[in-house]
Amino acid sequence: MKTDKDWDRYRQWRLPVAELDMVFDFSRMQFEASDLQGLKSLMINALREMEALDSGSVANPDEERMVGHYWLRDPEIAPSSVLRSAIVQTIQDVKHFAKEVREGSLTGQNGSFRKVLLIGIGGSALGPQFIDRALGSESSEGLTLHSLDNTDPEGMDAVFAALDGQLGETLTLVVSKSGKTRETRNGMLAAASVYERAGLSFAQHAVAVTGEGSQLDRLAQEDDWLRRFPMWDWVGGRTSVCSAVGLLPAALQGIDIDRLLEGARLMDRINRMPEIQDNPAAMMASLWYLAGQGQGNKQMVIVPYKDRLEWLSRYLQQLIMESLGKARNRKGQSVEQGLSVFGNKGSTDQHAYIQQLRDGRNDFFVTFIEVLKDRTEPAAVLENGLSAGDYLFGFLVGTQMALTENGRQSMTIAVPEVDARSVGALIAVFERAVGLYASLIDINAYHQPGVEAGKQSAEKVLQAQRQLMELLRDNPDRTFKAEELANELNAAVSPEIIYRLCDRLTRNRPEEYSRIPADDPFDCRFGVR
Repeated sequence: MKTDKDWDRYRQWRLPVAELDMVFDFSRMQFEASDLQGLKSLMINALREMEALDSGSVANPDEERMVGHYWLRDPEIAPSSVLRSAIVQTIQDVKHFAKEVREGSLTGQNGSFRKVLLIGIGGSALGPQFIDRALGSESSEGLTLHSLDNTDPEGMDAVFAALDGQLGETLTLVVSKSGKTRETRNGMLAAASVYERAGLSFAQHAVAVTGEGSQLDRLAQEDDWLRRFPMWDWVGGRTSVCSAVGLLPAALQGIDIDRLLEGARLMDRINRMPEIQDNPAAMMASLWYLAGQGQGNKQMVIVPYKDRLEWLSRYLQQLIMESLGKARNRKGQSVEQGLSVFGNKGSTDQHAYIQQLRDGRNDFFVTFIEVLKDRTEPAAVLENGLSAGDYLFGFLVGTQMALTENGRQSMTIAVPEVDARSVGALIAVFERAVGLYASLIDINAYHQPGVEAGKQSAEKVLQAQRQLMELLRDNPDRTFKAEELANELNAAVSPEIIYRLCDRLTRNRPEEYSRIPADDPFDCRFGVR
């Protein structure tokens, strides 16, 4: 049982949000009111910076762009009438298009659309996938979602196999701001090839969600795709779920996007409260800071006690880690900041990593997500008068207690049920907490130089492969060791990469490329057949 002190602390640090019937319980985090007071000046500045974002300030000076994902669910606060009109018009267009598709007035070559294939990666896939897992069962009249979110050929094959014989009833959404993202472009090209082999027109089943004038936008116009929807430069991929990126697949599935936007909008307004203790996002950001000493020294473990929220940790992993994982602060100083995120679902993980959380390294804090309403149908009693939901609640509270007893920190967010409004609110509170925390630690949450560096390095590897294949084909009577190839190519990559490229070619294209074995594997010689 809780002691009187525990009860008093629970009452003090329980923050109800009446407008959304949500409750935030911060009582199991290790802090005092004086700790929040010590952060007050930093938080006041953070709240001012968020207010400036809402007003249209340039938050990403290296790209000279605003950050306006908050306007997507509350167009009235957008800083210009042009932006307000664009947001409102896009929402209307999404609804109208989804209605045409679901009602069958817009069809594929083989009749009404029944499936939707989403091709995207990162924020262009994770947000829609999270919403699909959480809310995809809301409507029996919507399309079923399938996703291509990687350039893994076996993963692609599995998706196309699931759609075999149904491509003529499948609407394909290609989501890429620039149209140059390689994984998405590969998925689009692979899908177009599969449609063609089935005797179908890809263009008659394709929709683009992209930036105006992008490579993808031009292709969709030239080939007369069904429709194009905008992605704006002031919306980052990881915060794009309330744009056409997330709203279009959700609406096609029959999910109530108005309620999703309403939940996010209401939560945003609450998260503008000036007092830390009245502001859920400010409390979360402050406690992230205090738990990790402002250095991200504690990992965040996301554990929702609901199967439908299983993808929440994956979605938040990108939102938080891509936003906060930065080498330098806004002054250009080396800081190596970040907040590591992992998780899955309860009570499954009481049989997995909860053992370490209680008894192992104390290098984390847990964020539990509690769902107050078990199901829409009456509870089925299993035994001893208890339902499955009663057991789920018991395991949640039992885990909280076990962690607290061993000095481990946790907070809990309780939502009334898993519906569009609550999901929108969850998205919004974490987005705002990320922005506030970034200000507390003085980093730019809205750019991602590490991601771009990875893309540039990947292009060097792919360019080396193109040169390697050309060299081997131009010398059909010769064989080479990897070091010899590296020297002849004068490539931008090391002999190690050349060796691994040769190894891949002979494993995956043995009909074209050969390997002459040697006792020392690095003395192997490579050529063409």
